[in-house]
Amino acid sequence: MSLCLRVVAAVLALGAAEPVVAQEAAFPQRLPTPGGEVIIPSAGQKRAHDDIGYAPARRVGDVLYVSGLVVFRAEGEGNDVTAFEGQVRRALRQLNQTLRAAGSSLDDVAMLNTFHVWDGPGFAGTRDEQIAVLSKVWREFSQGPRPAWTAVGTSGLLGGEGSIVEIQLIAHSPAPRD
Repeated sequence: MSLCLRVVAAVLALGAAEPVVAQEAAFPQRLPTPGGEVIIPSAGQKRAHDDIGYAPARRVGDVLYVSGLVVFRAEGEGNDVTAFEGQVRRALRQLNQTLRAAGSSLDDVAMLNTFHVWDGPGFAGTRDEQIAVLSKVWREFSQGPRPAWTAVGTSGLLGGEGSIVEIQLIAHSPAPRD
């Protein structure tokens, strides 16, 4: 399997529910780095970190960089606005899990970067509908101040044809004091 396909499989697996086992008690893991740490919230993300070098989140000082997570249309899901709303919720739950593992939340996000496949098979709606759904679902997860937001169009994402949007976050998140 090519590196690209392994990356896609690992990233898509991050959004899937992982079984709760005794091993999960060992998470989140914090790996020291110069000026901060890498935060690994779950066993699935640990596998992605070890196998392909993917850090789910990395803190440098008081800034937390959260790797992009793809909003995708899974097998059997629709590509309409209602289905997209559920797909965005799934992605924001995963991103929120990563933020919580770092002692943060979506309320702490200062910068939101979204990368959109505007005209792909994953979503049959318009650009305006995509943005409206992202805004609506974001407000379900965050009551804090709105982050700065850059939305960029692209012809494709790493996840393949079912990929709709990739969401990347930068948050103000001081390291927890011991």
